Amino acid sequence: QVQLVESGGDLVQAGGSLRLSCVASGSIFNINVMGWYRQAPGKQREPVATITKSGTSDYADSVKGRCTISSGNAKNTVYLQMNSLKPEDTAVYYCNATNIWNTRDYWGQGTLVTVSS
Repeated sequence: QVQLVESGGDLVQAGGSLRLSCVASGSIFNINVMGWYRQAPGKQREPVATITKSGTSDYADSVKGRCTISSGNAKNTVYLQMNSLKPEDTAVYYCNATNIWNTRDYWGQGTLVTVSS
């Protein structure tokens, strides 16, 4: 019902910046929260940042001050601006969308971010 298409993952040097994009399509009327999660090798998938339809955002402690989540005016596009990247930020980053009843989660295919030292 909802499709998420991610882009922006790349190889970047430590200290560099990267912007990830996620475009939602399909039955997005009931989507209330979108966000970014990441999964590093050998680790559990963890939330990075989320944003509600009303604009409230939340961040993991590990990225506070370095990352900003935002949405386009159409509310179907979510960005994650990442600055001062560290090697420990290396992970597959996934876009996520949740409906207003919190009964369904949709996931993108993931985009790989590799930060070299």
